[in-house]
Amino acid sequence: MSRLQEQYKNKISLILQKELGMSNPMQTPKIEKITINMGLGNALGDKKILQNGLEEMSLISGQKPLTCNARKSVASFKLREGNPIGCKVTLRKKKMYEFLDRLVNIAIPRIRDFRGLKTTAFDGRGNYNMGITEQITFPEIDFEKVTKIRGMDIAITTTAKSDEDAKKLLAMFKFPFKG
Repeated sequence: MSRLQEQYKNKISLILQKELGMSNPMQTPKIEKITINMGLGNALGDKKILQNGLEEMSLISGQKPLTCNARKSVASFKLREGNPIGCKVTLRKKKMYEFLDRLVNIAIPRIRDFRGLKTTAFDGRGNYNMGITEQITFPEIDFEKVTKIRGMDIAITTTAKSDEDAKKLLAMFKFPFKG
């Protein structure tokens, strides 16, 4: 069991249960999954870009990513249906908590000119979405081997019923929100 998973089980869930006034411990919000998505639109012309993106994603997540293919053909982008244009990975349980630990304690503090995460990035159902502009903020990525700076989208899915409950949950995991 990872450090954050143990912390949630022994400390965070009990505090949240009292704060939110829930009688059943199974009602307390928890993080269900984390989805990481990297768009590689430039991969149409060069297959090496897709390969590098897949390697970097697997280093960051600790899991083999899925290749995402185009659903529609778009002539103006020279895109055909079925062309590989990105990769994604869904983390659950132990790997999810390990990634969350590295994200909050290592990657986010290394972001240049960081002033805190937006509190408006919740979707209304208790899920949080954020974007990282540089994959090199993660320590697993070797800076010398990087050919191009790529960003990624991170979606954190929780069981919280409202955005306020989800914000309290993520704040307990020491998410650096603004204000």
